[in-house]
Amino acid sequence: MSKKIVHITCVHPPFDSRIFHKECKTLARNGYEVKLVAQHDKDEIVDGIQILSISKPRNRLERMFFSVIESYRKAVAEKADLYHFHDPELIPAGILLKVRGYRVIYDAHEDVPTQMRIKNWIHPVFKGIFGSMAAAAEWIGSGVFDGVVAATPKIATHFPGKKTVVVQNFPQLAESLENAATPYREREPILAYTGVVSHLRGAMEMVEALGKIPDGQKVQLQIAGFFSPADLQSRMQNLSGWSRVVFLGWQSRPEIAALLGRARIGLVLLHPTKSYLDSYPTKLFEYMAVGIPVITSDFPLWRKIISEAKCGMVVDPKDPSGIANAISWMLAHEDEAEAMGIRGRRAVLERYNWESEARKLLSISEKLTG
Repeated sequence: MSKKIVHITCVHPPFDSRIFHKECKTLARNGYEVKLVAQHDKDEIVDGIQILSISKPRNRLERMFFSVIESYRKAVAEKADLYHFHDPELIPAGILLKVRGYRVIYDAHEDVPTQMRIKNWIHPVFKGIFGSMAAAAEWIGSGVFDGVVAATPKIATHFPGKKTVVVQNFPQLAESLENAATPYREREPILAYTGVVSHLRGAMEMVEALGKIPDGQKVQLQIAGFFSPADLQSRMQNLSGWSRVVFLGWQSRPEIAALLGRARIGLVLLHPTKSYLDSYPTKLFEYMAVGIPVITSDFPLWRKIISEAKCGMVVDPKDPSGIANAISWMLAHEDEAEAMGIRGRRAVLERYNWESEARKLLSISEKLTG
């Protein structure tokens, strides 16, 4: 009889790249019975994974209380061999599951204490308090839980080494290799950006940079994702470079692959906040995986990745003129740009891929269900 693992999230969408497409599918392919508690409009089975739906909350406060309670009730009814949850809000639910004798893993996607100190929705007076509360909750939980899965080496340093494994959010080789890309030299001068569109992720600077590229040079930025906050879009539309932007909205995984398959350059221009400086952005490696050169923020960690792979250029993310110059150079030197993309893809095939990370996920899951 196969072991049952229940993944739980009250924050992420049901088909989240890390949770559903990587972790849940990996476990299902390796013989586990996998269920996922998440916000969804119905219970259903997708790709062999049973989704147990919870209601969509109307606001953040409702999510932190009612969604957590509903998630816990759905999860505990399954009597699983292992529970694997993905949100700091669910730490109390994880502790309750431990009290009832179940095995529990906390999946730390982000440096939550640091994130609390930069969240726009938290009043500046309370940011330090919220950050300390988050750190205390994770410290208490990590002492109780059976294992911690950390998305980056930096996040892992916050948790006990003996029970923590780093499972990074690198691209899946199968997905990347299936990408039916247009030959690089036949592509239009399209820039790609995928994910959350926010001030701290360089949204304004990307558009401002487009406004600084001469009118005679063709270029277009295609954005796949959503704005945070929602009114950021109206502010960006007032910038001169907005006429060169195509906003695609939220896109499925095949649609993301299609976008990257027609793009010439991938942009990752996060601001130098404490939580981003040591991060490994998924989009960076997804761009590399499909063989497009990258323009990234000049952080020490990212500079090391880019220089070792020789797959792109680093810039000051707060300097639209510098970003514009990098874009113009890369579009004008297609031989060098294509070679950068080829080297980036090679680096993913050899090192930065999900297949190598999946083994670590399977190891800790097998240990805790065995």
